[in-house]
Amino acid sequence: MDALNYTKELVAFESTSNLSNLAVSDYVEATLKTLGFEIERLEYNDAKGVRKANILGRRGQGQGGMAYFAHTDVVPADPWFTDEFGPFTPTLKDDKLFGRGSCDMKGSIACMLAAAKQYIDRDLKHPLYITCTADEEVGYHGARNVAEKSTMYREMVKGETHGIIGEPTRLEVVYAHKGTYGFQVVSHGRAAHSSLSTGINANLAMIPFLVEMKKLYDECMTDPRWQNPEFDPPTNGWNIGINDRTNAVNITPPQSICTVYFRPMPGQEPDELVARARSAAEKCGLEFQFKCGGQPVYTDPDSPFVNEVLQIAGKEKSRTVSYGTDGSLFPEMKNMVVFGPGDIGQAHTHDEFIELEQLELGTQKFAALLEHWCC
Repeated sequence: MDALNYTKELVAFESTSNLSNLAVSDYVEATLKTLGFEIERLEYNDAKGVRKANILGRRGQGQGGMAYFAHTDVVPADPWFTDEFGPFTPTLKDDKLFGRGSCDMKGSIACMLAAAKQYIDRDLKHPLYITCTADEEVGYHGARNVAEKSTMYREMVKGETHGIIGEPTRLEVVYAHKGTYGFQVVSHGRAAHSSLSTGINANLAMIPFLVEMKKLYDECMTDPRWQNPEFDPPTNGWNIGINDRTNAVNITPPQSICTVYFRPMPGQEPDELVARARSAAEKCGLEFQFKCGGQPVYTDPDSPFVNEVLQIAGKEKSRTVSYGTDGSLFPEMKNMVVFGPGDIGQAHTHDEFIELEQLELGTQKFAALLEHWCC
């Protein structure tokens, strides 16, 4: 099975987000070239100076067609569930392929490559685009780079190409997902031995701000304005974290850091919540740092596009999910759903795997979509 072989080769590249993904990107680029794709390669340095690459391929000309989106980075594999083999040694057991990224989402990329391979000797009437980004797991930085700089992405938008985000959905059709917003607030103090009065405890200045964040949390959990019954859970989360990074109990904490991460839903105004949090931080004399702002994805579930995907997928009804995808950075794509092999419940786990049946079905369904929109 081509998809199985492709998955094994992709998983063998250790492409954790804090590392460079150039090696796995080279592999994707070389594979696409053998399948007759023209290539657009976009490289950039991440915030820590690590070199990253996005690979876009196009086969066929004209407008419309199909655009498949995926990411090549993976989350860390620590801990891993066995000493028998490592997380980047793809291993087949009990009709499952184990390895970090097998489910999220190198198995999906493999299915798309295997589907494209079936059409290597056929002319396409409409284009097929395959996009593989970096840094999806840590803030969609690769997708942002594509949205801002890619010529092929501009072609997809102009041609109203049919978009598939290949994240794991067990090949259920997902018409909407939540967005991802996050910010950090820092209180600055002064370290000293806690027996003295010369220190300034940063946590004390943070407490009034936390009170305001608790009020916003209560509002988000109870006010229908910040809820959407199409999702489970129907709330945005408003997850509050706190850390003073002080390693001993007898040191006056010189800093206190509050993080808030929430998931807005379609039709909401997340920037209003951010502005209110920023205002609260300023009133408390704290430093406010906006970290990320990915919009929710929504395509009308009654649209002809969604119904086409449902028919090909063999499903009766589309649904929503609460996780985010690179699609948050591609709002100009008018027609886009999340649809891919594997189970999101198996993603990021200590024993990540994808079932061989999902690889086979994923290849079949991607090939059917390719046939429908490109041939």
